[in-house]
Amino acid sequence: MGMSILDYVLVPLGLGLMVAYHVWLLYMVMRHPTKTVIGINSINRRAWVHTMMEDPSKNGILAVQTLRNNIMSSTLLASTAITLCSLVGMLMTQSSPSSSLTLVVNQKHFSLKSFLILSCFLVAFLMNIQSVRFYNHASILINARRSPLLTPEYVADVVNRASYFWSVGLRAFYFSFPLFLWIFGAVPMFLCCVGLVCMLRLLDVMFHGMVAAEEADEFVGDGRGERALSSSQMPS
Repeated sequence: MGMSILDYVLVPLGLGLMVAYHVWLLYMVMRHPTKTVIGINSINRRAWVHTMMEDPSKNGILAVQTLRNNIMSSTLLASTAITLCSLVGMLMTQSSPSSSLTLVVNQKHFSLKSFLILSCFLVAFLMNIQSVRFYNHASILINARRSPLLTPEYVADVVNRASYFWSVGLRAFYFSFPLFLWIFGAVPMFLCCVGLVCMLRLLDVMFHGMVAAEEADEFVGDGRGERALSSSQMPS
């Protein structure tokens, strides 16, 4: 079917809802990290890196194994994304030409939807490849000897960047779900966007305080983590 009035209303509304939610989530992660799962995990990863680098000879194997598990997770998502890219590309190229104007218009709409789905999978692939890259760097740096150019804060930043790329890649998969349902109509697509936003809010927002905000803020981003660690007040 061609584009209907519902496509012009519900599709931008659904995508706008998804984008608005992630803009809000980014604001919360940057301004109030202890109220989000992503922020708390980032703080705890920073504390984990400091713990691993206190005694590399003792904790080195554990650190590398943990990072290797993360590399395998990112590799699996990257492989899945590039496989789905190939399948979508095949569907787009195997469409048979037609002289009917209606069929040509419908084919253009199908190609547009397929291209948007393909874009999501390409973004997921690229983000997970970058995640593997940073995890590989971290697996070397975390066992290196201390130097003025190598601090636990720097290694923690590398690990967190890898995790952020992994998260963005996973969000690209989430965006592909409503775009796929758009093939069956604008209403399923919009309902999928609403359902995804509700589900993601339950997964992203920290409803129970696990870390005191004033303690956790000392580990966020601007070098204050070392001062907090020196006073042995690390989050559990």
